[in-house]
Amino acid sequence: MQYFLEFLGLMAVFSIFIVVPGADFAVILRQSIVHGRRAAMMTGLGMGFSLLFHISYTILGLGLIVSKSLMLFAMIKWAGVAYLVYLGIKSFREPGFNVNEIEVTDEDRAPISALKCLGMGFITNALNPKPVLFFLSLFSTLVHHDTPALIQFSYGIGMATALVAWFAGVSTFFTVKPIRDRFIASGRWFNRITGAALVGFGFRLALARAAD
Repeated sequence: MQYFLEFLGLMAVFSIFIVVPGADFAVILRQSIVHGRRAAMMTGLGMGFSLLFHISYTILGLGLIVSKSLMLFAMIKWAGVAYLVYLGIKSFREPGFNVNEIEVTDEDRAPISALKCLGMGFITNALNPKPVLFFLSLFSTLVHHDTPALIQFSYGIGMATALVAWFAGVSTFFTVKPIRDRFIASGRWFNRITGAALVGFGFRLALARAAD
């Protein structure tokens, strides 16, 4: 039951994180418009593999830190809380997104292979510093340091699955014009709601740590 509750806590925060528009979202959006639904979904799958890469070294790194110093681990927890609040404030202040800003050339419309889409998704996510800091924050604040690494890896598989499913949904939305237009029209409020939720989680975690 402890592990199940940990997983639910991780997924609650992660679900908000993945819907906040960022570099990954922009790439999926462009792939949907330029190359179509299949290319966008394959790009999202590549991002899922990259997410597992981030989570793997995060878990191993935090395990090493715990073995050396619980005080340092506690400091990382507080830094994680601060980062979640920062992400929330940043998202709250972001403007909506505009599909019309995406420029498409004849060269862009050339056929693209599934393997290239996978590689694009993996590299885009792997080189983005945002997931690095986020997963360090998330696992240090929500996962107990005694939780076995294998269990933590299973959390990562669930999170990667959720990411791929979300981007599959985005790929579908942005290849159906009426749905895409409605989604874009609510972009600013979408950012505000997700931003406020992240700030709320951050403060909740801060209060929980203070009570410990």
